[in-house]
Amino acid sequence: MARRPTPRPTYDSPTLVRSADCARHLWGDTESGYIGNEVMLSSGLHAVVFTLPPGGRFGHSREYRTVFPADEVYFVLEGTIALVEPSTGEIARAEKGDAVFFRRDTWHHGINWGTGPLRVLEILSLPPAAGAPSQYEQEHPHLEESLYTEEHVLTRWPMNRAEIESASRLTRIRPEEQRFRAEGDLQVGLICSTERLTVVDATLLPGGSSDMRRHGGNALIHVTEGEVHVHTPSNDGPNWWCVPAGDSFVIPTDTDYRLVNQGTQTVRLVLGVSPSYVANVLPDGMPA
Repeated sequence: MARRPTPRPTYDSPTLVRSADCARHLWGDTESGYIGNEVMLSSGLHAVVFTLPPGGRFGHSREYRTVFPADEVYFVLEGTIALVEPSTGEIARAEKGDAVFFRRDTWHHGINWGTGPLRVLEILSLPPAAGAPSQYEQEHPHLEESLYTEEHVLTRWPMNRAEIESASRLTRIRPEEQRFRAEGDLQVGLICSTERLTVVDATLLPGGSSDMRRHGGNALIHVTEGEVHVHTPSNDGPNWWCVPAGDSFVIPTDTDYRLVNQGTQTVRLVLGVSPSYVANVLPDGMPA
């Protein structure tokens, strides 16, 4: 059966992307395993939510290879994932609220290590010349053998911890390990920031608002808790949006916006930007 390409939704203006309206795509085959994807955006920045049932896993096959020319973040929305680097046997275990970051050209498999469903927000950024991920996969040398244990760690842990961790390809980032920024009332926890991809885990308390800002690339907000309002004053169409938990919001390059929490519940959201975060503070003077 011919491989079906992943949907590539793009947006030219600020857009609310409801979970119920996402493009659905089933990735994989019997050898690699199957993943159900909800595709929110695929224009420079590629963002999906994927699910695995209890006991579910994915790997790779000759047709479906899990290696991309992209920096990536896996943010766990629900459950527990074991993310495996099958060329080395390294495993990063992450639970709800944790993230795992890895650089381009990193093979990766995933296993649901929890007793319930696993839901993960996957954000990656592809260089302009890289083409579709599926095209790059086929051009990359195939990994014939998959390892799920690091034998070289035995008899050396934790005595040689610094040396072992310096060679790791998977970096788990827990909430307390993020680097923080204050952008107005928005508490911004930096998960990663590379030359092509920035991903943050942000908190906005009731009654708070961010600075008016813009990014040097397409951005996607995915709300994980609460309900956030987004103000886009320069948009020709609607300029006041309500984004509840589980839904997403796309902000095109150089679009001015700010975030407002008008409710009584704390807002948590994950924001991905590619290629440049560049949070410019702009003159405000707009009513909340």
